[in-house]
Amino acid sequence: QVQLVESGGGLVQAGDSLRLSCAVSGLTFTAYAMGWFRQTPGKERDFVAAITRNGGRTYYANSVKGRFTISRDNAKNTVYLQMNDLRPEDTAVYYCASKISDNALLVHTFYGSWGQGTQVTVSS
Repeated sequence: QVQLVESGGGLVQAGDSLRLSCAVSGLTFTAYAMGWFRQTPGKERDFVAAITRNGGRTYYANSVKGRFTISRDNAKNTVYLQMNDLRPEDTAVYYCASKISDNALLVHTFYGSWGQGTQVTVSS
């Protein structure tokens, strides 16, 4: 059974940092690219960041480039999202997801498994 479990969300002030973690089990972690997406009520799930299977390439939404960093620890089956200089517009539920290949990483519909999400709230 594939499980993705996010953690690390919370309530912070603008300018603060958070690190999200996503622990993965039930699949061969190194065979999957990983992505982070976020969603606010009434809106579609938006791409935030993605990392290829071997960690060699990363991709970011323009809105988070330079502030967020995605990384993975293949020994721990975990993917991280370091979020710095948080802004109120970053407020959302953040989801991690797995994808069997390294292409089309920006499109949420191509990901096969998802976590339950973790809430990030940034106050001004």
